[in-house]
Amino acid sequence: MFIETETTPNPASLKFLPGQQVMPAGSREFTNDEEAAASPLAEALFALGDVTNVLFGRDFIAVTSGEGVDWSALKPQVVAILLDHFISGAPLFAAASADFKVPGEDDEDLGDSPEDADIIDQIKDLLETRIRPAVANDGGDVLYRGYREGVVFLKMQGACSGCPSSSATLKNGIESLIKYYVPEVTEVRAA
Repeated sequence: MFIETETTPNPASLKFLPGQQVMPAGSREFTNDEEAAASPLAEALFALGDVTNVLFGRDFIAVTSGEGVDWSALKPQVVAILLDHFISGAPLFAAASADFKVPGEDDEDLGDSPEDADIIDQIKDLLETRIRPAVANDGGDVLYRGYREGVVFLKMQGACSGCPSSSATLKNGIESLIKYYVPEVTEVRAA
């Protein structure tokens, strides 16, 4: 088995491609040891001590290191853990935590109005078909958090959550695209 590695726009994050499916759908982000306990793989990555974020995507794992960590030393350790995991066929999630809450799932509801259902459907369709695939190329994900009075609230994850260019991606890329296709949208904000 060979694991490819790609850089991301976030210098603290690398994207690892195991050449097989990681998640059947969606993504799962882990931002600390406690959340990582739901996944033996995430737990092993956090146990390295220098990892601050892990994102499982459809066909990749994005790993973010702490400030000042040298990737030349950390990268081989991450690759070794990933190889061990995928070669062994170990489960991605611990059976005991199969019903765990996905970080961000319980975020406060922003109170989408039923009268905005058509607009919200258009926004969600754009997220699924155009935005999320593009953001995944950079080792991240973006989650819909709400729509209120012309403002779309999104949460950036993985390599995108701490990236120096994430605000530019959100404003210049995502906001422009959504506003073009959904004229009711006046702004996109990070949630």
